[in-house]
Order: sequence, then C-alpha cells, then structure tokens
Amino acid sequence: MSAPSAGKGEPIDDPRDLVAWFEAGCKPKNDWRIGTEHEKFGFHKKTLRPLAYDEEGGIRDLLEGLADKFDWQPVFEQGRPIALEGDRCNITLEPGGQFELSGAPLKHVHQTCSEVHAHLAQVREVAEPMGVGMLGMGFQPKWRRDEIPWMPKGRYAVMGNYMPRVGGLGLDMMLRTCTIQVNLDFESEADMVKKLRVGLALQPVATALFANSPFTDGAPNGFVSYRSHIWTDTDPDRCGILPFVFEDGMGFERYAEHVLDVPMYFVYRDGRYVDVAGRSFRDFLDGKLEGFEGQRPTLSDWSDHITTLFPEARLKRYIEMRGADGGPWRNLCALPALWTGLLYDGSALDAAWDLCRDWSLEEHQALRDGVPKSALATPFRGGTVQDLALRTLEIAEAGLAARGVIDWDGSDERKYLKALWEIARSGRTPAELHLEEFENWGSVDPLFEMYAY
Repeated sequence: MSAPSAGKGEPIDDPRDLVAWFEAGCKPKNDWRIGTEHEKFGFHKKTLRPLAYDEEGGIRDLLEGLADKFDWQPVFEQGRPIALEGDRCNITLEPGGQFELSGAPLKHVHQTCSEVHAHLAQVREVAEPMGVGMLGMGFQPKWRRDEIPWMPKGRYAVMGNYMPRVGGLGLDMMLRTCTIQVNLDFESEADMVKKLRVGLALQPVATALFANSPFTDGAPNGFVSYRSHIWTDTDPDRCGILPFVFEDGMGFERYAEHVLDVPMYFVYRDGRYVDVAGRSFRDFLDGKLEGFEGQRPTLSDWSDHITTLFPEARLKRYIEMRGADGGPWRNLCALPALWTGLLYDGSALDAAWDLCRDWSLEEHQALRDGVPKSALATPFRGGTVQDLALRTLEIAEAGLAARGVIDWDGSDERKYLKALWEIARSGRTPAELHLEEFENWGSVDPLFEMYAY
C-alpha cells in the first residue's frame, strides 16, 4: 500500500458517512475485478538469513534496484523508500521484510497469472545478482523471531508495541508470516452480505488446501498451518470469525459499528504515525480522542483504521479473502481462481451459500480451530474437511466454467484449480509433503532451494 493520506479531507460530521464509505464500493457486475496479493520471504542465498533493510544486498537495495530497472516509483517515509507504486499496483513491505505484490484490479485470472509471472521475473532479475532468493511459505521455517530485522515503517513500531498487550503471537504474525490474498467486488449490500458470509464460512477450506507452514525455528511445530493458528492468539478485538455477520440485520451499518468497536492503532499526521493504540474511534468522532481533543477524523482516517482489522475475510470497498498460507507459484494463481469461481457466478454463489448456510456458530468455530492442526483430515458432520474441499472445488469449477473466459491456449480459468484438485483428492497438503521431506533431510534448509521462486 502507499503511504496514508495524512488525514486529508473534510472532517466527518455525520456518522452516516462511515456507512456511505462502504456503500461506495458497490459496482455493477461488468466492473467487477480481481486483485491478488502475495507475500514472500527474502533471504541471502549463502546464509539463508532474512534481509535487513539497510544492509548491502538488503531490502532497500532490492527496492531501489526494481525502481531503477523497471517502471516503479518509490514511496518514501522519513526519506527512505518503503514501497513502490506501479500501474494500479504496488510493492510493499511487511514488518519483517516480507516482500509483497499488491496486484492491479484485473478482469480475469489469466491476467492475474500473467501479472504474477511478470512480477516474479522482475524480482529475480534484480535479486539474483545480489545473491538474494525469495521463498513462498506461510511461516518463516528457520529463523527465530529475534533474528528477523524490523522494517523502518512508523505504523509497525506502533503495532509492535501494542501487540504483546493483547496476544501472545502478534509479533510472530507481523515478522514471520506470509499469505496469499484475493480481493473481490460486490454489486449491492445484499450481494456483499452473501459473499462475506460464504467467504468467512469457507475460509477454513482454503486454509486447509493452502496449508504450508509446518515448521518453527527449524523444526516441526505440530501444525500444518501455523500461520493460521497464530491469528487465534494475536488480538481478539480485530481477528476471528465475526459471528455477527451471520445474524439478521447484517449490512454496511452493522459492519461499520463493528469497526468502531475495534480499538485504534494510530493517527497519521504530518508524515508521522501518532500512537493512540487501544483508544476509541468513537471518541475521535466526538472530538474527544486523547491528544486530538477538539479534532474530528476524516474519511482517510476511517480508511486507515479499517486496514487494522484482521478477520479471515475483511470488508473494505471490496472483500478480502485472507485465509491462505504463502506457497508456490501455482498457488498464487489458484487462490484467485478458487474465490472467483465461488463468488463471481450467481449460481455458484448460491450453491456455496447452500453448502454452509445452516452451519452453527459452534461448527464455524470448530472448523476454525481444527484446520490449522489437521487440515483436510479435520472432522465435520460425519465426514472431513476433505469432503468439503471436494464439494467446494466442484462449485468453483462450475462457476469458472460459466464465466467462460478463454486464454490464448484455448483453456478457461478452471486450469488454475488443478493444483487444488490434486491436494483435495490426495488429502496431502503442501505442509504434509514438507514434513515428509524433512524426515529425509533432517533440516529445513533445503526448502530455501527447493521452493524458492
């Protein structure tokens, strides 16, 4: 993401403006787009160590190399490049230097896959002469938390100070996790509600299919998606399955009320992040925020605050699907294919909602709790999540077939589900494959060569 807009705009005088901010995301179906984001771990090939910001061959050199060689414009904070802006897309840094492409909003998954391919090719062209590689996994498999360098972004300092006050694993989330994410549009409030419900309900299925974080500090950690488990002990105020989404009366106003109840992290003013962690946005609306007495927030402050919520599916002016571990190249195309197939065809969306509409809150929670450890083998209603995954893929494939978007080779978007079909039919996630490899290797080090982009 680019730098926040520093509270620009007129102060919010009417709380209804907060609801209208979400409503402005409604788009006609012809304007729906697919935005894909993916993070990866940079490392020095000789030592496998993560990249620091200012060291030779580090993150700053990588950003500046990409800006010099390709059509990227640096974004600065306190005089240092901390992101790159391109044509409707960005390269950003997570707290531990995880290197993220926030892709452009594109019409179909073929374009998404081309974008991913071009991005990785650019990164390789700059990184290889520096002796730098990029690893796609959900959790840093080798290095301890205290061995991960922090990136010089003001919001991360605020978050890093606050996280230990509200959970035990928040710093691990910040420094040692990587994800794949897809952002999708909605047509109306009713369409948003159905898509958000399906997204939250079926997120454990995606987590299981993409499970790829079985190691911590160089050894098995007892999970297949440790990244997913970490969110359960990060911050209960801003994470979780959002039970209210499944209740009567769910809509933009109800979600706005939820956002108001989540404590703030910061206010961005005059090029710096002011720490207000734990304080109330409602007080800010009333001109009573400590340190900002008499001042009211702008819509850019509201937009910044929304980015500090971390549910499994997050509403902005689009819906973010956030349940997948980082993984190999083909998974970067598979995630947008999965959710596009489920949500962008009306019949598929109805079928996906029929699959999960009668699940109880206890069943939602059991899936959320069980999948990080047992993935596709997690029990559910006399079967397993593997059964759910196979049915989910059937629905997604039908949705992509109905879209009928043909690539240069005559194939449609269903081809990107092939990797997920292999996982679902075999019952073996990427994490379980890596655990078998670890038994032979006796070390996680070969992962950095075998599964680098």
